[in-house]
Amino acid sequence: MNIFRIKKNFKRRWRRWRKAIWTVSACGIVALLAWLGMPLSDKLETVMTREEPAVLETLANLQTAYDHVSSKEFRQAINETNRVRTVHLNKIYTCGEESQVLGDMKGKEIADLQNKHPDWTGRVDAGGEVWFDHHIVDLSDICKRSGYIGLDHKGNLSLFEGPPKDEKVMRTFFQLDIESMESALPEDIVNQIRQGIRIQDVEEYNSVLSTFSDYATTVSQKAIKLN
Repeated sequence: MNIFRIKKNFKRRWRRWRKAIWTVSACGIVALLAWLGMPLSDKLETVMTREEPAVLETLANLQTAYDHVSSKEFRQAINETNRVRTVHLNKIYTCGEESQVLGDMKGKEIADLQNKHPDWTGRVDAGGEVWFDHHIVDLSDICKRSGYIGLDHKGNLSLFEGPPKDEKVMRTFFQLDIESMESALPEDIVNQIRQGIRIQDVEEYNSVLSTFSDYATTVSQKAIKLN
C-alpha cells in the first residue's frame, strides 16, 4: 500500500485538534489581503482552502470586492473599441494546466461569455488577446493519466509526465536538501520519491508536497513562504 495513503488516513485523525487555530489565523490572513486589495497567490489559496471549509467561505466573501473591481477594469478594456479579439481559456488545475482557443470575438460577445461564467477571471495580454483563467480543484487529464511527483537530476521536487526516469518535467516545485531528507525519512519513502510517486487524487498530491516541503533547502523555504 502506498505510504502516502496510510499517512492520509492518519492525518484525518490528528488534524482536528488544530482546526480552530487554523481557521481563525487563515481567515485573518484572507481578511487582511482583501482589505489591502491584494489577491491570494495560487499556492496560498490552494493550501488555505483545502484545510477548512470556513476559510473557503471567507475567501469567497472577502475576495468579492476585489474580483468586482478586476472584472470592471477588464470590461472597460474590452469595450474600449469594437475590435475583434482572440479569446483563450486557460484551465488551471491543482495539478496541471490546459489551454484552448475559444475563437475570435467582439467586446459584447466576450462580456456575454463572462456573464455565463462568472467564476472565470479575464485579462487582456500585451498583444490585445483575451485570456480567461478558470481555477479547478482537481487533477488535469494528463495528471490523472500519467502524473508523478519525484526528483529531477538536480534534486528538485518536480511534477513529471510519466516516471522521473523519462525526464518529462511539467513543473518544478522546490530544491530539496537531500541529505536532510535521507537522514529523517524511512528508506522506503526515500526510494518512492526517487522512483516517482504516482498521483491519483488532489489530496494525495497535496500530501506529497506537504511531506517533502519540510526538507526544502533554506532558499526554497523562503520562496514557498513568499508564494
